[in-house]
Amino acid sequence: MTRRQFMATTGSALLWGTHRAWAAANDRVRVAVVGIHGMGQSHIKAYQALPNVEVAALCDVDSNLFAPVIKRHFTDKNLRAPKTYTDLRKLLEDKEIDAVSIVTPNHWHTLAAIWAIQAGKHVSVEKPCCHNVYEGRKLVEAAQKYKVLVQDGAEQRSNPCAQSMARFLHGGGLGEVYMAKGICYKWRNTIGRFPDEPVPAGVDYDLWLGPAPKRPFNKNRFHYNWHWNWEYGNGDMGNQGVHEMDIARWGLGVTLPTRITAVGGHVMFDDAQETPNVLMAIFEFPNPEGGGDKKKILQFEVRHWVTNGEDGMWLKGAGQGNTYMATSRGNVTGNLFFGAKGYMAKDVASWQTYMGEKRELGERGSGIGNHYANFVNAIREPDPAVFNVGIQEGFYSCALIHLGNIAYRLGRTLTFDPATLTFPGDAEANALLTRDYRAPYIVPDRV
Repeated sequence: MTRRQFMATTGSALLWGTHRAWAAANDRVRVAVVGIHGMGQSHIKAYQALPNVEVAALCDVDSNLFAPVIKRHFTDKNLRAPKTYTDLRKLLEDKEIDAVSIVTPNHWHTLAAIWAIQAGKHVSVEKPCCHNVYEGRKLVEAAQKYKVLVQDGAEQRSNPCAQSMARFLHGGGLGEVYMAKGICYKWRNTIGRFPDEPVPAGVDYDLWLGPAPKRPFNKNRFHYNWHWNWEYGNGDMGNQGVHEMDIARWGLGVTLPTRITAVGGHVMFDDAQETPNVLMAIFEFPNPEGGGDKKKILQFEVRHWVTNGEDGMWLKGAGQGNTYMATSRGNVTGNLFFGAKGYMAKDVASWQTYMGEKRELGERGSGIGNHYANFVNAIREPDPAVFNVGIQEGFYSCALIHLGNIAYRLGRTLTFDPATLTFPGDAEANALLTRDYRAPYIVPDRV
């Protein structure tokens, strides 16, 4: 299978549509980064490392961040200081900006992306690309309608490791792959409880809230800890877990499930966190190749503790250096794939297969790529084989986190219709596919 044929199977070509190259390889691409508190600074550094790319503007509702970020990432590097904006709408009026990287809290991802798309900017939107299923639908529609490139933040899709994994699995290396598991064993401390307080000087809190309801300012609804509040975040399934679920879905070769169940809770800590810190979700997919009652299964698990046997994930007798899914901080994140011939273990940088009943070492792969470079290269080159992940593929994976969270919140198994993107006859579940939007920050029904 050629790379061009392989990329066509990943959905990268689906939303290429009318995109055309606008710049030669030696033309400068001017990028704006929206959201610079945490991950946004990783975006800044990554774009600065690319040839003929300039981070020309920064946007954040917390203007206190501009001075230290500009000093650290621009002045101290003898780089030209970027323009600064607190209001994304003003940034999008800037005709000098070619592309926008959206690194806001989750509840802003889709609206910010749609505004940028409508303004004619190429867009890279962090994971999850949407805060709910309705938003993902609208984002895909916007990407189909306008002549811009829209990249999802599923950054592992740009790793040679993940690409070789998909080729191996889709090529029958494990035989029929019937089940995949995403693992997020990751320690997270308590977020505590804090009283509401006045909005800090320099923060446009109305803009920060955006589509979400009006609430008093609270530290646990602001920088980073918003992840654990349903109004802004999606818990660890939408934070770390979306990476593993994307890889699991890709390896299985499926799109959307028909049955979902999830159990879990918020344990150990008495704090302000709303989302679960222990969660086990199971998704059942129709077999894309038919086969009657044969299904494909995707499991996902979040928890704090890593047991002694899992810390490094040693396979006894497998040989020196054969660990997987371990990080330097003792967390374990990655994937397992189970097929008729054996199984595969994968972390962000490598994969290893174990074949037959004796679990003998089989094929393996490795390699880290550059998702930011892929975005810029795809802007310059109108060939879908260049583009590693479009927004349609991103939406499929992000939909999983929302469906799993809905099953958890309702406490029951759900039946989903991928054709209509609804839960047939289930008004309670369907209500959680969207949200009530606060004007004027409304994700439009007609994009």
